[in-house]
Amino acid sequence: MHVIVLGAGLAGVTSAWYLRQAGHAVTVIDRQPAAGLEASYANGGQVSVSHPEPWANPGAPGQVLRWLGREDAPLLFRPRLDWQQWSWGLRFLQECLPGRTRRNTIAIARLALYSRACLHALRVETGLEYDRLEKGILHLFFTPREFAQAGQRAALLLGFGMRAEVLDARGCLAAEPALAHCRDALCGGLYAPEDETGDALAFTQKLAALCVQAGVVFRHGLRIQSLDAGAGSIAAAVVADPQGTSERIGGDAFLLALGSYSTLLARPLGLSLPIYPVKGYSVTLPLAENSDAPQVSITDESRRIVCSRLGNRLRIAGTAELAGYDTSIDPVRCGAILRRARQLFPQVQSVGEAEYWAGLRPATPSNVPVIGRSRIGKLFFNTGHGTLGWTLACGSGQAVADIIGGKMPPVDFPFSDL
Repeated sequence: MHVIVLGAGLAGVTSAWYLRQAGHAVTVIDRQPAAGLEASYANGGQVSVSHPEPWANPGAPGQVLRWLGREDAPLLFRPRLDWQQWSWGLRFLQECLPGRTRRNTIAIARLALYSRACLHALRVETGLEYDRLEKGILHLFFTPREFAQAGQRAALLLGFGMRAEVLDARGCLAAEPALAHCRDALCGGLYAPEDETGDALAFTQKLAALCVQAGVVFRHGLRIQSLDAGAGSIAAAVVADPQGTSERIGGDAFLLALGSYSTLLARPLGLSLPIYPVKGYSVTLPLAENSDAPQVSITDESRRIVCSRLGNRLRIAGTAELAGYDTSIDPVRCGAILRRARQLFPQVQSVGEAEYWAGLRPATPSNVPVIGRSRIGKLFFNTGHGTLGWTLACGSGQAVADIIGGKMPPVDFPFSDL
């Protein structure tokens, strides 16, 4: 079977790898000059299996109301004359109901555990290195109210078979000594020792190179204009090169892995994907030699900010902004991220300029990604991973490769049939 993968980010490249390993001919199409240059470019670096709870939860509506009007709010809603934005927002509120939150958490946790196993197996098979650290993730709480929920969260994770330890402030400092400067403000933390971090861009591009060695064809610099549907199935992808010359690329199956842009390509086919772009920001600091930067990845639960050590760099990422397909960088939001990192780690010494970045996370209201087949023949999905694209990448890629090949993936997950 010849599979056309639309998109060369984490979702597209991992899918291409597993499809090729299953014996399929694979062509990957992307508008960028190389793999991983959009939402996968500078994310937070966490493979955070220990964070299956979706943004949509019973406490979210109250938090959003408290954050209204704050330009540096962790979740910022910029109202637009956009029916898709408002529809997504209403569905998000529905997913905040306790029963739906529980269901979504279970689905994400199962896929995350499966994905981690797939990542480990792939790493053993290929020897890929990508500034990986297996030091765990430490979730920090700075108010008694937040910390009071740590025990319940630990029990939830343990129920899924994930290791999790509730730590007081002293225990947090023992796990990560670089937190010494914020000991007085810290109430405690939740430590997930089996989590890890790594550079998603390096992983994506190195895996893409292995895909090429295995026979996958990458066609970069092609803008995907539409999918040509006839007689109830997809016949070809219509693309254009930088000069505007159009081309039809046919195949036996088509996998939509274009992140936030998947919605725009599916809509003319009568398919309504529950995905809206949620802009996230990151700041990357080049570290001075022997800089006292954290080794354990940090999640600041109150600010929705993560810090990850990537070799000689410190990546600080977070916040969510609903502003359509705007990818411009807001210096106020990047500045807030950087200030918080400086508060947590004032001793960190950097060299050179900080790199600011903004990317569009393809988010569903439930945070559960859209993986599986379409009601239109030959069309499949692997998109909508939101903030968990790195965490869920390998499991999603293996699962959709199984589905395209006519097999049921070995994970209990609500695969789509849109």
